[in-house]
Amino acid sequence: MQRLKDKVAIVTGSSSGIGKAIALRFGAEGAKVVVTARRMALCEETADKIRKSGGEAQAIQTNVADERQVERLIEETVRRYGRLDILVNNAGVIAGGRLAETTTKAFDEVMNVNLRGTFFCCRAGFTQMKRQDGGTIINMSSVAGLQAWAGTGTYSASKHAIMALTKSLADEGRPHHIRVSAICPGGVADELVDASPEEILRSEKIDPFDVAETAVYLATLGKYSVVHQLVIDRLGADW
Repeated sequence: MQRLKDKVAIVTGSSSGIGKAIALRFGAEGAKVVVTARRMALCEETADKIRKSGGEAQAIQTNVADERQVERLIEETVRRYGRLDILVNNAGVIAGGRLAETTTKAFDEVMNVNLRGTFFCCRAGFTQMKRQDGGTIINMSSVAGLQAWAGTGTYSASKHAIMALTKSLADEGRPHHIRVSAICPGGVADELVDASPEEILRSEKIDPFDVAETAVYLATLGKYSVVHQLVIDRLGADW
């Protein structure tokens, strides 16, 4: 059974890594998937893989740090499919290192993509879902959005902020039947999306398709159910 049959979903940062795994799983579950990231060629590859498996997908190049591009993404999606049911805000970057050694440029890059990008997408997606009276927004945070360690200050600050956005938007979305959740993974083998299950297992990292399955779960909850955050950590991790 296709659990997302005919649902319209946007997955940002889906040209590779966790986002690609989510886009592929959504496509397999029957969703009409908009694959979007900065690297258009890789977006096309992901969309083509969904189509070859019998699904429906469209690639739209988007830099989520640019609010006009985000607004265009939502507009083009609705123009093509008529609505937006699921928005996964996965696009993000990791940079910074120890705070005393972090440049302003590196700090700004992380905040522009991770925080501003998530904000732009949440704002535009929420506005559309409010018009149609319902939808699901899933923000990709991290275990670093719940804790912080030396060398993670900038990245962790952006992910903590995403948790605040998620909780606030979930409260605002309740009267409009808009569910907002956050997934907080740690140590994902995101570079191994196209590898074999055995290779992923040998990496001793979290399988990106486990994160994708979590996104499917959040997108298929009953009408009156919402999970505000889900932590997916490596077995035996100490934090």
